[in-house]
Amino acid sequence: MSTPEDLQALDLIEAALLKRWPESRLEPSMDRIAALCFVLGDPQLTYPTIHITGTNGKTTTSRMIDALMHTLGYRTGRFTSPHLESFTERISINGEPITPEGMIAAYNDIALYLDLVDSKQPHPISFFEAITALAFVAFAEFPVDIGIIEVGMGGEWDATNVVQSQVSVVTPIGLDHTEYLGETLEEIALTKSGIIKHESHVVLAAQPMEAATVLTAKILAESAIPHREGVEFSVAKRDLAVGGQLVTINGLHGEYTDIFLPLYGAHQASNAAVALAAVEAFAGVKLDDDLVRQAFAGVESPGRIEILHRDPTVIVDAAHNPHGASALAKTLEAEFDFESIFGVLAILGEKDVHGVLLELEPIIDRLVVTQNSSPRALPVEALYQEAVKVFGSERVFKEDNLNAAITYAVEQCTLINQVSEGVSAVVITGSVVTAGETRGIIRKIKNA
Repeated sequence: MSTPEDLQALDLIEAALLKRWPESRLEPSMDRIAALCFVLGDPQLTYPTIHITGTNGKTTTSRMIDALMHTLGYRTGRFTSPHLESFTERISINGEPITPEGMIAAYNDIALYLDLVDSKQPHPISFFEAITALAFVAFAEFPVDIGIIEVGMGGEWDATNVVQSQVSVVTPIGLDHTEYLGETLEEIALTKSGIIKHESHVVLAAQPMEAATVLTAKILAESAIPHREGVEFSVAKRDLAVGGQLVTINGLHGEYTDIFLPLYGAHQASNAAVALAAVEAFAGVKLDDDLVRQAFAGVESPGRIEILHRDPTVIVDAAHNPHGASALAKTLEAEFDFESIFGVLAILGEKDVHGVLLELEPIIDRLVVTQNSSPRALPVEALYQEAVKVFGSERVFKEDNLNAAITYAVEQCTLINQVSEGVSAVVITGSVVTAGETRGIIRKIKNA
């Protein structure tokens, strides 16, 4: 049980980390994290790792790999980003966020070294580099049997790339963070391929041809072993089920049938196949069928087509680029039977806003635009102008903040449901920040 003193210390640690370079400010280099890990004794090399990159699906796939490994009896450490509500979510041990006591201990281990490396580098250690090192230390101290490490951005120069992974995973690649990763799929794939290690296993989700060509060339150059979705492994069958879906997966070492996955969407079935292949590649054998079923049955993916409320149904999804918005739209159309959908959108300014709106337009009947609390949020008026271009002025409404937008959408949806035989829903999306804040807002509405 955490004491008030522990929670206060946790707040001070977060404040100290946030004073560092934010995640949105990048100076692509491995020098700072390599120097920090060196003075810490390279904790990331004390356990084997599975390293995950891609554009969408990284966090969910990481959580699935974690669930499989933990169910198989491994002590797991999982590092993902960004977080939804608490920064401790980024560092998980045996499937649970690190405790305040664990975070305090890990921070105390690295605090002096942060200042030391700062003094010797042209640029200071960033927030992301610091919390990456925190994860490495926490996992080494626990200790874990396997580290499951999600890339922050890109791959080649990402802070996580100091690991020497036995298995590299590349989830589907699309256009995102183009200001840092490149304007084309080939350029983005080249940066992400930087996590592939010599003679390691590489698990590839189904990729656009442009990305697949680049990734294959890197695999050949590193004499790595490829495991490709649709070739060495695949989703063999997928049926809708109450609360999710029932899937059959052709794995690397055999078939796994009747797997209940409590998540929605064909993309989640693909994430499951990729996660299973990654664990098979690590283990080198077919996994126990019942343990696989047990692991997937308990998988959660907060903020990813997550039903937060019923009557009316409120769904939140962290889609923040056209690729993610497309997956959301396809899932809503294929797996839910809503008469109409009230959308709420709050997105960051650097994103492909027009592309996201185009993907959402066919399935959103009325759209409420707003903004979340991030300083990078696209202002309401700018988002409204973009939304009107795609949806038309009759279908777009605006509210100054996310709380007001959700309240308005829920009230309107409730009124519609009272006078209609069909069922309407509220879908809130646009960013991880939006998803995290939405979870808190809906929790307050439920407790009111």
